[in-house]
Amino acid sequence: MSDPLLKTPLHQAHIEAGARMVPFAGYDMPVQYKDGVLKEHLWTREHAGAFDVSHMGPAFLTLTDKSGDAEADHAAIAAIAETLVCGDVRGLKPGQLRYTLLLNAEGGMVDDLMIGRPLRADRQGMLYIVVNAGTKDGDFGLFEKAAAGKATLTRADDRGLIALQGPKAGAVLAEILPESAELGFMQFRRVEHEGHGLVVSRSGYTGEDGFEILVPASITEAFWNRLLADERVRPIGLGARDSLRLEAGLPLYGHDADETVSPIEAGLAFAVSKRRLKAQDFPGAARVAAEAAGELERVRVGLRVLQGAPAREGAPIANPAGHEVGVVTSGGFAPSLSAPIAMGFVPPALSAPGTRLDVIVRGKAQAAEVVAMPFVPHRYLRKS
Repeated sequence: MSDPLLKTPLHQAHIEAGARMVPFAGYDMPVQYKDGVLKEHLWTREHAGAFDVSHMGPAFLTLTDKSGDAEADHAAIAAIAETLVCGDVRGLKPGQLRYTLLLNAEGGMVDDLMIGRPLRADRQGMLYIVVNAGTKDGDFGLFEKAAAGKATLTRADDRGLIALQGPKAGAVLAEILPESAELGFMQFRRVEHEGHGLVVSRSGYTGEDGFEILVPASITEAFWNRLLADERVRPIGLGARDSLRLEAGLPLYGHDADETVSPIEAGLAFAVSKRRLKAQDFPGAARVAAEAAGELERVRVGLRVLQGAPAREGAPIANPAGHEVGVVTSGGFAPSLSAPIAMGFVPPALSAPGTRLDVIVRGKAQAAEVVAMPFVPHRYLRKS
């Protein structure tokens, strides 16, 4: 008998809102609400969508013995994290968040994650970490092993984590948490709200400006309802979350990335620190360095499907001669473009925008074209 599905602090709110619930990463999660995926997607692109992402894995990694020297303490906690990831954790500025990758010894991606350095001087020697839902137990095990005797990992996945995404997200959240207006893309801070500490980051995975807010479980539903009381905000399910991130050209771990895929193959070279690549001091560095130098057999590309039905995950990609050259890893209909799009892996020689390929859907070859990503431009709010 399989384990019962876990529930987030917003589970009852989803039921009462009429959400269609599905199993996802061990949780019972809303895939869509009454409006349906298409309307939820377009609402987020035009207004603000609230997403329950409480199934993900937030945590705090804290030095066991701090020196009191903020820079030394940050360097010490960063050194622990850098044994696992390829990003420049040491170089984080106070209040900065960074997208990085957990790698295995072969340079394959164990997970993608966010790591942030707290803003306040008295919280140096701590890192805020958010990993994916499906891999969080394994990820946390790696951090605990790396930190043994030097730091403590405190899981926060019993709290609520809410994403508010879309062009109106900034104005909506500023009315509830005025400090959020001071944040630029990939910045975060702890804020006080009605006697509770919240962690607010200006980040997300839709390509839109937006936030992720870590909220104590006891007030998660009240905070969710306060967001939804704003007429600019509607609840959004997993269905639209997936189509939004696909349009944004963002890989989904477990689909477009796994332990066989390197950062370079996945088109995530920006997540590999130049300093770390030069030093080759992270797991799988030799493979990553060789691929960064051009020794690459496959690469993730964006595809515009020019005819027929959307190509879903697992659909073969063929060259015009009919020979299979790759596979689709994510695909679907793009509501913002009114067209089917996909992502997949092909040899580098076939990765240039404009390259004509076919996707094989139900045994039939359909014309497709390699296009630059993102499919829909990102609208992150960057501040100096």
